[in-house]
Amino acid sequence: MSLSDPIADMLTYIRNGQLSNKKEVKCPSSTYKVRVLEVLMDEGYIDSYETEDIGSGKKLAKINLKYHEGKPVIQKISRVSKPGRRVYASVDSMPRVCNGLGISILSTSSGVMSDHMARKKGVGGEVICYVF
Repeated sequence: MSLSDPIADMLTYIRNGQLSNKKEVKCPSSTYKVRVLEVLMDEGYIDSYETEDIGSGKKLAKINLKYHEGKPVIQKISRVSKPGRRVYASVDSMPRVCNGLGISILSTSSGVMSDHMARKKGVGGEVICYVF
């Protein structure tokens, strides 16, 4: 398990969990990961999530995955900005995922949000991932 990119690890937990039709997956939690999970839940890509304390200051996130007619709601989830290569987008150059059918999650000065919320607020930021 790589410790250099925890967001990519969380996305991989979600991707692998849905490929094996699991109802929930567990992964290490942090404030940043919880904010990404909030966006995924608000946009309807996951059912819910919970954080639980496992002792010695560490937390675990339980992510309840979402399916529609037996198929995963998330068709594709991929990391864009990586520790070795950060990708930033302004309001004008913000990417549209699958012509607006998917979302990109951004880390902005106003917090972590989806691309259409960032357009509405008129802010740009670091593109974390694409979800479709």
